[in-house]
Amino acid sequence: MARRRSGFAGRPRGRGRRRARPGAAAAVEEQQIPTEPIEIPAVLTVGELAEKIGTGPVETIKLLMRRGLMMTVNDPVDFANAAAVAGSIGVKVLRPQDEEESSAGEDVGVTEIEDDPDAVLRPPVITVLGHVDHGKTTLLDSIRGSAVVDEEAGGITQSIGAYQVDKEGQKLTFIDTPGHEAFTMMRARGAQVTDIAILVVAADDGIMPQTDEAIDHAQAAGVPMVVAINKSDLPGADPERVKRELSERNILVESWGGDVVSVEVSALKGEGIDELLENIALLAEVEDLKANPNTPGIGVCLEAHVDPSRGSLATILVRSGTISLGDQIVAGTSRGRVRGLVDGYGNSVKTAGPSDAVEVMGLGTVPEPGIRLDVVANEKVARQMVEAREREARGSDGRSLATLSEVMRRLNAGEAEELPVIIKTGTQGSVDAVRRSAERISDDEVQVNIIHTATGPVNESDVMLASASGAIIMAFETGTQAGAEKQAGIHGVDIRQYNIIYNLIDDLGAAARGLLAPIENEIVLGHAVVQAIFPAGRRYRVAGVRILDGEISRQASIRVQRDGEPVYTGQIASLRHFKDDVRELSNGMEGGVGVDGFIDFREGDVLEAFEIQLESRV
Repeated sequence: MARRRSGFAGRPRGRGRRRARPGAAAAVEEQQIPTEPIEIPAVLTVGELAEKIGTGPVETIKLLMRRGLMMTVNDPVDFANAAAVAGSIGVKVLRPQDEEESSAGEDVGVTEIEDDPDAVLRPPVITVLGHVDHGKTTLLDSIRGSAVVDEEAGGITQSIGAYQVDKEGQKLTFIDTPGHEAFTMMRARGAQVTDIAILVVAADDGIMPQTDEAIDHAQAAGVPMVVAINKSDLPGADPERVKRELSERNILVESWGGDVVSVEVSALKGEGIDELLENIALLAEVEDLKANPNTPGIGVCLEAHVDPSRGSLATILVRSGTISLGDQIVAGTSRGRVRGLVDGYGNSVKTAGPSDAVEVMGLGTVPEPGIRLDVVANEKVARQMVEAREREARGSDGRSLATLSEVMRRLNAGEAEELPVIIKTGTQGSVDAVRRSAERISDDEVQVNIIHTATGPVNESDVMLASASGAIIMAFETGTQAGAEKQAGIHGVDIRQYNIIYNLIDDLGAAARGLLAPIENEIVLGHAVVQAIFPAGRRYRVAGVRILDGEISRQASIRVQRDGEPVYTGQIASLRHFKDDVRELSNGMEGGVGVDGFIDFREGDVLEAFEIQLESRV
């Protein structure tokens, strides 16, 4: 006898079905969960966190385990993980106001400041992306030249790699990065530093492979885009061709009825720069970017190096709050006191607020790009944070897994809703064939999301995009660069090589089908009727039963039925034939059955033994 059910992904079998696993919110819904935002210090114990968010210590430890943290009730938790745990059950947190405490952490973003009533508008942070020879550097130089007074300041600006310009009273912060590789590397570390991306496309060249990569990276980051059609003054320029090629990639500019701003510029002559800046300022106004400058500073490290005379120097983009001279700071596992701040024009400053980019002197070691920097209350707090992070690092390799098995695990656990894929092929025709096949695989139940396709070997940029997006890489008739192989090993990215396209399509289809919850077949094993109830301790009852049909085995699940209606479902706790523990009771036999978590047996109840068999979709 079998009942066929579907739609329950990842449901455990056997003893694992003792109780249904509720979600985090359901597990604590009966607790006294705060309805108003609560204040969490920079460092607190697991027990203190449980008390603040209204959960028990055991439930709090479970919530931490879901984030990969194995802790006891007395272990310290930093602000980042504490805030994430609180957020998972719907509790909002506030940064601590006490001077002995400050917000801290590495993974928590700064979006929570949008709910801060003291938040004010901040300058947008802009990154320029595009093909290598389409004029990104020239465009940046032209923008920079509109604000730099002399050559010396411009030289310092170049070395710091970030600067601000003023457009009619509106400040705009530009990040001078090597390209989308660095852009994505920082995002892979959880540092969403960019608010707006400028896509530079040469009017005489059109969309090139690295342009496609830049588009995919910007879209994966989820930031608005402004297209700068550069070299529009050249004889062979064709801006309409660029717009047409963009439309083929589902990017419609405003003049073509879309919502993406495009501006024709000549970076070399400085033409169109004012219009570009005006559109960026307008877009920033629409985005309504805010931060509270009156809180301890939070920033992101853009780059860092050691100066022989000044020690460790880090270029920090301030995301919220304020960094001041003398502040105690922590960046990853590096800490120190701010001994100097230099802005994008080489000027020494005393403070840096939201969206300011400054060179910070004072950290004990050189932090890695993408690492978050926090202002903390004092040296004691800084030391506690670093020690906690070092302990966490020893317990985890910290890799962002992007293997097919890990992606599948996340999907079956309800942690994702689609299968992200990067396709690299030897020819453009193969790219189109794979994309069309993927579109046929996707349907209402399962989605294959191809976030990037390109020709050529798998490179480090592909790996960093996969790491940031949790994607797998499928390579058809192409190789993998040595540097990409190394980075894939470091970040746990799965690169799959194919020479036969049908094998790639089959694997993609199999992976997509695996996203669907397996079908659960309930197999009824037997029935027994309760004839008597026996006490077996102060809080335990055993049902004396006679097997009506089939059998009841020790590993089976049990459903207690009364008057034809189920009243309880659980696991068998004990199974006896007279005084002997047995593995099963067969048809016609009598024995005793104990059910875990249930004692309210009544004569005449029917016990239905069953098991769940999972069947993969085909």
